Amino acid sequence: MSAVKLFEHKKIRSAWNEQEEKWYFSVIDVIEALTGSPRPRKYWNALKTKLKTEGSELSHNLGQLKLQSNDGKFYITDVADTEQLLRLIQSIPSPKAEPFKQWLAKVGYERIEETESPELSFDRAMQTYLQKGYSKAWINQRLKSIEVRKELTDEWEKRGVKKGLEFALLTDIITQAWSGKTVKEYKNHKGLKKEGLRDHMTNLELVLNMLAEATTKEISKGKKPKDLEENKVVAKEGGEIAGNTRKQIEAKTGKKIVSSSNAKKLDEGKVPKKIKKK
Repeated sequence: MSAVKLFEHKKIRSAWNEQEEKWYFSVIDVIEALTGSPRPRKYWNALKTKLKTEGSELSHNLGQLKLQSNDGKFYITDVADTEQLLRLIQSIPSPKAEPFKQWLAKVGYERIEETESPELSFDRAMQTYLQKGYSKAWINQRLKSIEVRKELTDEWEKRGVKKGLEFALLTDIITQAWSGKTVKEYKNHKGLKKEGLRDHMTNLELVLNMLAEATTKEISKGKKPKDLEENKVVAKEGGEIAGNTRKQIEAKTGKKIVSSSNAKKLDEGKVPKKIKKK
């Protein structure tokens, strides 16, 4: 299970290994959070060389996982578990070392809590969105969309669809079928670059996107597509049903649904006050 954790507003890409029951964290992200280096990859390469000359095998024992980058693609990335990170931190001079150790312990404890009470993960996601300035109404809609998306991707995995490129391809088909735009065109329309598209959708955009994905899942369960080509057909059908709904709403209201607006600025037509940094 992949996730993004926040340490002092810095994103730390993470992955939970169910069999080992431990978190793995992106080393590059940790270094950037601790050092503030504009070139964390170069910093990490230099640190690996230093560790090697000192006789440490730490960098050789680290694992690698495919994690999503800012461009939306997945790349092989050095990762470390909690124990390895604690050892690595000792080699990084940073005043944030102690707070980071406490953060690591908290992340591990929260995972145990969430395993026993899954609803806690939603509560924490809500707090994260609130800290970023989103309204509660929007957050509730967004959390529901995450649930719907998970149900769809579970269905895709049952049908043999591969994570990464194939997931992205089918998502693009669904998005274009309901909105009239590819994911890239949609993000350009909203003026987005590295940001996630769903985190900048309006409530109505989220509703239609959920309708498209939920419908695709139901059609897939009925038709049981056997390969990627058949899944493409199902994805288009699911998206088109939501697309027809979008057109009907636009015809009745006289307003375009696919908006260039940023969801954070939408709170019943008002710009919410910025949250003061502590």
